[in-house]
Amino acid sequence: MTRTLVVTVESDEAFDDEVRSAIERLQDGETVDSTHTVSVPSEELLAEALTATTLALLRALSTHEPASIRETARLVERDVKNVHDELTRLEAMGIIRFEEVGQAKQPIFPFDELLVNVPFPHSPQDDDHHTTTS
Repeated sequence: MTRTLVVTVESDEAFDDEVRSAIERLQDGETVDSTHTVSVPSEELLAEALTATTLALLRALSTHEPASIRETARLVERDVKNVHDELTRLEAMGIIRFEEVGQAKQPIFPFDELLVNVPFPHSPQDDDHHTTTS
């Protein structure tokens, strides 16, 4: 089974509404999609969070499962402090987690894929007026 992380752009209020709705459905005995979702409030923050370097870092975590931050930095050929700061930010966002392994903190990215969801709202009348260009 594929473990998917969905990163979506939505306000904190919209995300809170979705969580409340899911809790109510669970209480009513309904099933709820268990996809792990991380929400960011703006496209600008999404762009800051998921840079090419960040994706390379997540790919290294997924592929090599390094035992420490230091080993992770070696894999991506970056400064340990820089990698530590970025991993700490990713943990705060809920994208990775750390596990204590002896004296080291092992960064874990427990997903097989990352999907980015950016909604493009439109007005209901747009559904009736599709424009085609030739």
